[in-house]
Amino acid sequence: MNKPRVLVITGPTASGKTKLAIELALALNTEIISADSRQFYRELPIGSAMPTASERNAVKHHFIACRSVLDEYSAGSYALDARQKIQELLLKHSHVIVCGGSGLYINALLHGMDVFPAVSETIKQKVELIFKEQGIAGLQELLKEADPAYFAEVDIQNPARLRRALEVCYAGDKPYSAYRTHSKNAHFDYLAFGVGYEKEQLHQRIHHRVDEMIELGLENEARSVYPNRDLKALQTVGYTEFFDYFDGKLSKTECVEQIKTHTRQYAKRQMTWFSKQLEVEWLNPESSVQAILKNL
Repeated sequence: MNKPRVLVITGPTASGKTKLAIELALALNTEIISADSRQFYRELPIGSAMPTASERNAVKHHFIACRSVLDEYSAGSYALDARQKIQELLLKHSHVIVCGGSGLYINALLHGMDVFPAVSETIKQKVELIFKEQGIAGLQELLKEADPAYFAEVDIQNPARLRRALEVCYAGDKPYSAYRTHSKNAHFDYLAFGVGYEKEQLHQRIHHRVDEMIELGLENEARSVYPNRDLKALQTVGYTEFFDYFDGKLSKTECVEQIKTHTRQYAKRQMTWFSKQLEVEWLNPESSVQAILKNL
């Protein structure tokens, strides 16, 4: 059996994935493939916690700031592009590192995409009308009823994901989650590692990161993309809350507190996904790199 050459560094938001991936890449003299669906977009460096210029100078990263929010980039398209890049890198490196917390994109890269039923324009219009009339709360309630399994792991603050799942529920004869086969036939031999933190410690890290983002200028960054607020790429934590603040629906304090709350909720859903869909070896933050190297 061949030893895995693709190393996946994953975990919930604010767990230190980027730091660990860079340390590991330096130890192995290799490069990093990003699997963070928000870091693709060059307009979102602060809100996506994109690796800094110095970090990217230390280790070459791929699929970072490579597109505009105006250019939608699906998980399927990313998987095809990233697989090709990994094959190229494996010709000159013993290992390649994949780093990110976007479960859908990681799964697409490693195992391919599931097949869903076709969705008619009538159903799309129906779900769009629900969103317009009832907002994200309406989508959440309907999906919770139609597919509680997927509701337990999806980012419920992302209306694009909610709408897609509801469309499939209405178009098919079974819930959205039932179409997700989660094939174990991986395109690569891989090992997946994550940095483990207790819940309270992770929450502290999340709050600290949000405070840092505010200091770095997240408000101005959100304001710069506000004219395109309806784009799928911007239906995400850190931006939708500021859009509501700009619209006068929230105070600045409420906006920041909602970002922290929604980020904690997102981290919880990420952990639910990891526990069900990916075999992750959770590591002590103090000895992560050494522990990984021992596995190789």
